[in-house]
Amino acid sequence: MKIAGIEEAGRGPVIGPMVMCIAMLPESQHSQLKELGVKDSKLLSPLLRERLYEKLITFLTTEIIILSPQQIDATLNDPVMNLNLLEAKTSAQLIDILKPEKVILDCPSVNLESYVQDVKQFLNHNLEIIAEHKADLNHPIVSAASIIAKVTRDREIEKIKQKIKIDFGSGYPADPKTQAFIKNNHDKYDIFRTTWKTYKNIAQTKQQTSLNTFNQ
Repeated sequence: MKIAGIEEAGRGPVIGPMVMCIAMLPESQHSQLKELGVKDSKLLSPLLRERLYEKLITFLTTEIIILSPQQIDATLNDPVMNLNLLEAKTSAQLIDILKPEKVILDCPSVNLESYVQDVKQFLNHNLEIIAEHKADLNHPIVSAASIIAKVTRDREIEKIKQKIKIDFGSGYPADPKTQAFIKNNHDKYDIFRTTWKTYKNIAQTKQQTSLNTFNQ
């Protein structure tokens, strides 16, 4: 049986894309993942993630979808969509590409059954779907997908930094370096998720400051 795992990287940042990955392997070969030391990407150092990534892509069947800040913003500006539904829709797209017989999802929703139904509504074929919280901790195939997604996103972030020649930190809202970067550059680049509260607050404050200065 071909079993797949799906995981995302970069759901929370205010800068850059979200990456979703499906990784598939026959069930009889899943022991190889444990032997390699595959685990949730957040528990691995960047160097170890890179090393595992290079090994994993040699024998896993994988597919990646990179969701830009603009795609994420469009979803959140759509009254019938939200971030969980975007994940569900993208998961369905990944499943339809590889067509596994069983898939394990790291569920972003508090309601596991509802999320499975969300995924199924976008699917074009039937299969067994398991949705769990912290699936990336409990299932090596989901851990493998998390590693590939994380390394892919990290590389995308490095491309952005090299292009604009500014280190904006992690890209997460709580990062002071990221906050400072947004304050100085919120209207200069298309790398921001403009629907994020952090971005909105800074942009509105800067706009108000500019208006006050203009009106003096």
